[in-house]
Amino acid sequence: MTDSPAETAGPAEIVEAAFRHYRSQDRAAAFPLYADDFTFTSPRDDHIDKAAFFERCFPTADRFREQRLLHVVPADDELVLVHYEYELTTGDRYRNVEAITVRDGRIHEVQVFFGGTV
Repeated sequence: MTDSPAETAGPAEIVEAAFRHYRSQDRAAAFPLYADDFTFTSPRDDHIDKAAFFERCFPTADRFREQRLLHVVPADDELVLVHYEYELTTGDRYRNVEAITVRDGRIHEVQVFFGGTV
């Protein structure tokens, strides 16, 4: 990978790669996609930093049987909206939306909005 993912990919492609690396648990490939000042917010996490995200959130992919990206939509030059559906190993299915800010080829912020069961 080059010094900046932006040299080869746009914001939507960077977001899609981040989701792939999460699902495959490829931390080495995912880590450089996130800016040093990265923050993650969800109903369970309030503006946690990159280190906390990779410690607490990134290793959770084993909870999922499946995750499908339904829509990956650039909202502007930096903001990508992602609507996805996932199935937990329990068989429960949910949909969420994430608003992801990509600037200078790095993910700077993720805001997760939990949806309901499918």
